[in-house]
Amino acid sequence: MSKIVHPYAHRLVILRDWKSRWFADDKKYVEFLKGDVLVREYLEKKLRGFYISTIEIERNQKSTRFIIKTSRPGLIIGRTGEGAVKLKADILKKMDKLGISRPEDFKLDIIEVPNPEADAAIVAYMVAEGMEKRMPYRRVIKQIIEKVMATRGVEGARIVLSGRLGGAEIARTEELKKGSIPLQTFRADIDFKREKAHLPYGDVGIKVWIYRGEIFADKKVESK
Repeated sequence: MSKIVHPYAHRLVILRDWKSRWFADDKKYVEFLKGDVLVREYLEKKLRGFYISTIEIERNQKSTRFIIKTSRPGLIIGRTGEGAVKLKADILKKMDKLGISRPEDFKLDIIEVPNPEADAAIVAYMVAEGMEKRMPYRRVIKQIIEKVMATRGVEGARIVLSGRLGGAEIARTEELKKGSIPLQTFRADIDFKREKAHLPYGDVGIKVWIYRGEIFADKKVESK
């Protein structure tokens, strides 16, 4: 029988890089790992609605750098930059609360995602937002998948909803797929994200796959 693997983890090192990049000795490994997981969860909850793609963390001996990728950086940074300053202070406050040692040099970078319709995390949130506004779920996924497929570079997309769709008593699954999604091909650039739509009768699970073509390594032909 086939095994289901996570599309992101399946391509680590081959196409994807780790979302946390650092080296630590045995003493600090547990602290760094716990800190990354808890602070990332805190930021994902706090910044819900800001169209966040990924939160990456880089560490070295003295400094820690948080990279927040979003399609709407202006919402986070604020008009005069006060939003970014406040967010930086909130992260350091959360680290103190969790008992994680403060870095000597802390940096917060907010980067704009150039192509939000080709990003699974942003698309998943768009689906959740539409459902939370009480729009018909079939119309929401149909409109969004058409928008995704119209984006340059996208060759396939799939959206799966599961839960009490339309307020039904029995939970079920609804799926819409366009184009191709070769999940077992290592060089296939597939973006994947899970999200939840919080509705009065319970949460509805959302899964989004976006296929952005194959990536081939540049091979230099050496003339003998």
